[in-house]
Amino acid sequence: MDIILVIVAGILMILGILGSFLPVLPGPPISWLGLLVLYLTEAIPMNWPFLTITFLIALAIFILDYIIPAAGTKKFGGSKAGMIGATIGLIVGLIAPIPGGIIIGPFLGALIAELINKAKPDLALKAAFGSFLGFLASTSLKFLVCAIYAVFYIVRIIKYSDQLF
Repeated sequence: MDIILVIVAGILMILGILGSFLPVLPGPPISWLGLLVLYLTEAIPMNWPFLTITFLIALAIFILDYIIPAAGTKKFGGSKAGMIGATIGLIVGLIAPIPGGIIIGPFLGALIAELINKAKPDLALKAAFGSFLGFLASTSLKFLVCAIYAVFYIVRIIKYSDQLF
């Protein structure tokens, strides 16, 4: 049973990391679920303080994920269209076989959306830059937390490998 839980936890870790970039998956909460599932194994002793702290961090990042992009967009005079464009640009950048598409896509998406939404190109460029910075900050923060949770997962697997396998 422990092997199945370790595999499920690993899958949740991978999904959490993917969720850092894909807007349809809440990355940090999914990675935290991976930690929880790992701690449900008989080999790894339950650590409620650790799980509580990591849960609160995942929850805070989940909430900040909605605040940071909006703050970046607002600070640079952007609109909701810019945030939506950045998200669409990310999806296109992930699908398109363009080097750096994951970075170029959100910026171009925000720029195109702002150009459609606003009349002046200089304002659209500034707003797209703000949308892009907010998106990049939020995505980086989510990825960092998910990567740290993945390291916790790997360390626990190595530490208790003799009891798990």
